[in-house]
Amino acid sequence: MRVYVPLTLPGLAEAHRTGELGAGPFAAYAVTPALRAWYRSDDVEELEYAALGRAALASLRLLAADEDAPRRRIVVAVDVADGAVAAGPESAAEPGGVTVKVTVPLAKAAAVHADADDAEREVTAAARALAAADGGDEDAQSAVDGAEDHELLWFATQEIPNLLGRG
Repeated sequence: MRVYVPLTLPGLAEAHRTGELGAGPFAAYAVTPALRAWYRSDDVEELEYAALGRAALASLRLLAADEDAPRRRIVVAVDVADGAVAAGPESAAEPGGVTVKVTVPLAKAAAVHADADDAEREVTAAARALAAADGGDEDAQSAVDGAEDHELLWFATQEIPNLLGRG
């Protein structure tokens, strides 16, 4: 099963340093029945993209909680055994949410998705506006949508040192 793990650049640096994406249990996103119902599609590629988008929003939440983290959303795509994944924190508000129950080596990652440098302004504004958007503020939601307008770029795992500024 492909899962999408939300991180920040410091989180990615820690995973690179330790060689572990996460020691279970940790939150991720995947194509689940609730995601299928929410997205209303049977197209696997569209559903994978929707799961990636949910993970990108979770990465934005991590950024909102860590003012010192560089303002770039990071999502790591990794394939894990179906038995390594449990349902939930999935809900109507979090379609696609799963819990990875095992330690996942970073070497198993398929790819890293990250914001381009030019998304920094919108991602910064979105992180600041997230709480208000969650409360129903339409202007704040517009700021969050502004970050979502930026497509995450695809990087091979060999490019992680470059993403971290060490390459």
